[in-house]
Amino acid sequence: MNILLFGKSGQVGWELQRALAPLGNLTALDFNSTDFCGDFTKPEGVAETVRRLRPDVIVNAAAHTAVDKAESEPDLAYLLNAQSVEAIAREAQKLGAWVVHYSTDYVFPGDGETPWKETDATGPLNVYGETKLAGEQALQQHCDKHLILRTSWVYAGKGNNFAKTMLNLAKTRDTLSIISDQYGAPTGAELLADCTAHAIRTALVKPDIAGLYHLVASGITTWADYAELVFAKAREAGIELAVQEVKKVPTSAYPTPARRPNNSRLSTEKFQSTFNLQLPQWQAGVERMLAELFTAAL
Repeated sequence: MNILLFGKSGQVGWELQRALAPLGNLTALDFNSTDFCGDFTKPEGVAETVRRLRPDVIVNAAAHTAVDKAESEPDLAYLLNAQSVEAIAREAQKLGAWVVHYSTDYVFPGDGETPWKETDATGPLNVYGETKLAGEQALQQHCDKHLILRTSWVYAGKGNNFAKTMLNLAKTRDTLSIISDQYGAPTGAELLADCTAHAIRTALVKPDIAGLYHLVASGITTWADYAELVFAKAREAGIELAVQEVKKVPTSAYPTPARRPNNSRLSTEKFQSTFNLQLPQWQAGVERMLAELFTAAL
């Protein structure tokens, strides 16, 4: 089986290189790849890559994910998150290839307290959400064999993440004000990659499972409670922190160009039942990532 991965250098793409390698012959590309075009500002170049490689499965981990910047560069966000996805979808349909694509809870209006289901009405709050929804719709319209995986609060050990930022601040500040009215489940790139590999294996023998799924770790937290877990684990590991107090503040305390959803909860019942998997509690992945981080630091 030939697999084509776009966005290999991102957090999810990095883990996908590991998780997809045992499934077949993997070609992994990013924005700077030279042998084949992986630059999503060039939809025709990306389409040509698909035509040349003729993959059986395409996994798209490339996207414009700078939520605030998208407000000031909507055309670029649309180009990366929708137009290039449509170009891939059209070529995949001709080949009869599967396309796995990642989306976001930002396609929803972000209100209420109930976990969003795949059947709930969308209503993005910002340009990022609008362009990601357009990408979903393009893939659904132009490629029958697709898996769209909506996720949220993604982190990885590689690169920057919320936990690392909080730890750096906690070493020099005695008080931190952290948002406490946004709810979601921190979801590791490692978990996404492993679940993706399993989903692909399942889809190849059960093509009728094509469709839209929500994929996040189990459980719910806030950014403030997430940070407090990070600080507690750091102290358990013997890391000295200056922070003495976490002030829990509303979203309004940190105005941003793009509106953020208060409710990022996603129901994963459909994914777990379809693919016969049990998604672990969010703390498990975060604690493992922190353990690796602390080991490297000590």
